[in-house]
Amino acid sequence: MTNTSKNLFNVSRGTVIHGKWKKQTYLVERKIGQGATGTVYLVNGADGEAALKFSQPLSITSEINVLKAFAKVRGSSLGPSLLDADDWENGGSVYSFYVMEYIKGPTLTDFIKARGPSWIGVLLLQLLENVHALHEEGWVFGDLKPDNLIVSGPPFALRCVDVGGTTKIGRSVKEYTEFFDRGYWRAGSRKAEPSYDLFAAAMVAVNLVYPERFLRNGTGSRQLILKVKQKQELRAYAPVLVKALQGEYASAQEMREELLEALGAASHESRKPSSRPSHSVKNNGRTARRRQQKKEKQLFGLASVLGTAVLYVLYILTEVLM
Repeated sequence: MTNTSKNLFNVSRGTVIHGKWKKQTYLVERKIGQGATGTVYLVNGADGEAALKFSQPLSITSEINVLKAFAKVRGSSLGPSLLDADDWENGGSVYSFYVMEYIKGPTLTDFIKARGPSWIGVLLLQLLENVHALHEEGWVFGDLKPDNLIVSGPPFALRCVDVGGTTKIGRSVKEYTEFFDRGYWRAGSRKAEPSYDLFAAAMVAVNLVYPERFLRNGTGSRQLILKVKQKQELRAYAPVLVKALQGEYASAQEMREELLEALGAASHESRKPSSRPSHSVKNNGRTARRRQQKKEKQLFGLASVLGTAVLYVLYILTEVLM
């Protein structure tokens, strides 16, 4: 294992990690992630595949506390489950690590590419639900971005694979990515508070329709609001995103309720009979896409009554039956 300023934790495939205190062993398969606070590996342990993260002791303590906070929230699926925490003695040095659930699935960006932008609203609902639960436990997510979000399932669930940026409410956000950071856009401070995460959640939606991202032009949130209004894919709930970008929501629950209302209104509008004359469509592929879009919009309307968990089940059933 090498320890350099460029890569603090570099472990070779096939290395066996022996826990110093709890005596669990893990076989390293491959590196699956690296960030400012450490490096994550896919490993095999006594209970199968898991994700093992090496980090500095202070960072590990903070991240473990966050994972424990997730575990306290009934029904929350945002973060991975904590499985183990220990030290590893190697080459005369001691390295701290913890082991968590290995979450399989595409990144949020890849999922939207495959399924279409009509899924953005549904997954944003679930993200806000879980972020609200985290805020209730006294934490802000901080580094909220599509790269840190995996869609597992079916039934589809949005899961976080990196809690390295989580920060106690009231402190300064310790890790962030500029595009999702309101400080970068001069739209607010980097104080860890719910509105910081809500700005980032809105920027997640923006990034999904602007996958190449873009640089600020000096106009701050006005630039972002214009970008939101320019995209047809965000039209149904653009006012909700704008309010989040301007810091007008006190809680994730408040933002989620208004998003539900916006999606329900869009679904109701889509079911109104059209005054335009009907035309036969020769392109079967185009017809199929329109049917799919109509089906998803109807399901969005049901979300406001049944909740997102039931919505995912309904979607899978309709996929099977159609």
